[in-house]
Amino acid sequence: MKNRIRELRKEKKFRQEDLAVTLGVTRQTINAIENDKYDPTLLLAFNLANMLGTTVDALFEPDRTMQK
Repeated sequence: MKNRIRELRKEKKFRQEDLAVTLGVTRQTINAIENDKYDPTLLLAFNLANMLGTTVDALFEPDRTMQK
């Protein structure tokens, strides 16, 4: 799953640590999500979208290479 977290986080001038502390996860979790190594829970996805001022649909998109 591709995401726009890094792009939107930088626009808002948030550090990974800022998101992590506010959302109650580790900085490593934010890093793993940004690098497409971890898919967040639905609750975390909604909270990330809310913090970044967007929707879950706009924040995440399916990886088209995995689709037929």
